[in-house]
Amino acid sequence: MAMIAGSCGGETVVTSIVEVPGETVTSIVTETSIVTETSIVTEIVPGDTIKFWSTETQPERLAITQGIIDRFTAATGVGVQLTAADENNLPELMITNAASGTLPDVVFHPLDFTILWAAEGLLDQAAAAQVIQNLGQDTFAAGAIGLATYEGQPTAVPSDGWGQLLVYRKDLFDAKGLAAPDSFANIEAAAAALHDPGNDLFGITAATKAGEVFTQQTFEQFALANGCNLFAADGSLDLGSANCAEAVDFYVNLMRNYSPGGGQDVVTTRAAYFAGQAAMIVWSPFILDEMAGLRDSAFPACDECEANPSFLAENSGIVTAFSGPSGAPAQYGQTSYMGIGTGANVAAAQAFIEFWLSEGYLDWLSTSPEGKFPMRRGTADNATAYVDGWQTLETGVDRKAPLSEFYPQSTIDAIAAGADNAARWPIGVEQGVLYTELQFPALIADLVASGGSAADELADLVADVMASIELATG
Repeated sequence: MAMIAGSCGGETVVTSIVEVPGETVTSIVTETSIVTETSIVTEIVPGDTIKFWSTETQPERLAITQGIIDRFTAATGVGVQLTAADENNLPELMITNAASGTLPDVVFHPLDFTILWAAEGLLDQAAAAQVIQNLGQDTFAAGAIGLATYEGQPTAVPSDGWGQLLVYRKDLFDAKGLAAPDSFANIEAAAAALHDPGNDLFGITAATKAGEVFTQQTFEQFALANGCNLFAADGSLDLGSANCAEAVDFYVNLMRNYSPGGGQDVVTTRAAYFAGQAAMIVWSPFILDEMAGLRDSAFPACDECEANPSFLAENSGIVTAFSGPSGAPAQYGQTSYMGIGTGANVAAAQAFIEFWLSEGYLDWLSTSPEGKFPMRRGTADNATAYVDGWQTLETGVDRKAPLSEFYPQSTIDAIAAGADNAARWPIGVEQGVLYTELQFPALIADLVASGGSAADELADLVADVMASIELATG
């Protein structure tokens, strides 16, 4: 098994080529020939094989994915070649394979990429829109469709989503009489009060590494919380605004003064919190089952965890939305989609997605229900079928248990609400350039390392973004 570190919605990814017992997950082929005309298959042909790329690369999730594929193949006679693709590398892989005519028939991917891919002609929007109509548009979360709409048409089919969390050691906060970290002021006050690196305790750990989607996801919540937007009301680029500079300065100073040194990513941040060496962490809700001691490869290692593996789950609080001095409470959210590649075997790709979001749906959500809230709510006959089913799912990898065994109902309700109501910078072609080129993570990493001026760096970033937009849009 080839090991490649990466991130996926705040979740650790382990490989881009994975062998599942009994199955082979193949690597992505990149060739040099350019296809200028494609044929479209109009009906399912048993014996055909389609290519499916997924950014969910953990072995246990791949095994469940393969199980859904096997059931689909048994039902339709269509084979599915599964490829695990690191989310950080996905934009480049899509461009390379578009040039060689080897785009996937179906690609599971985050919102960050879908609009730009549609604008670049990499996704078959009409085919995706037809799937939504076939399944019933009113069975999906309207917001999830709206976020991924380009030129009046959906770009891809919504699958699942999550809202980001600020998790904190409630026991340590209570001992110091600290307020919940629901504002910039409270976050910094708690970080300063609890920061004690001489005794292996840092005030906070959060992403700072360049080239990581996780860094973009983490910082974006701080930006949203302080009223920092990509574009102003008049349509001009707003990255150079005072609100953005204030958000960047706050985040960079927080990371420089109260967090572990070096570039922090999805693995190191979780490791610090699990070792009891951080009082706060910004992460996706995928962390919740691991905090409860249900996954051996990401097991809590704090001193108290030896006697009680669920110690962190029992002694942590969560904040979903927080605010900066120039903004209002905001929570970052992520939605994932099933896209159909241009030139795909359309009928087979559509049938696969429809199967995924019906017969295979609860199995898929069960891979990690705390981080996979259904964007398809139910069916024509039962409007809440999948939401109701989601609430019954057990979480965990090596051990399974319902979230309610470790967390109060308020936490479970917050997961659902976050997936539904969390905010994002608007995702258009211009924003897609920023996301696919991971320009903000590079800026954050540089400032944390250098301690430079946010205002100066943002001015440079605005110029870079404008140049990239001009190249992307012609």
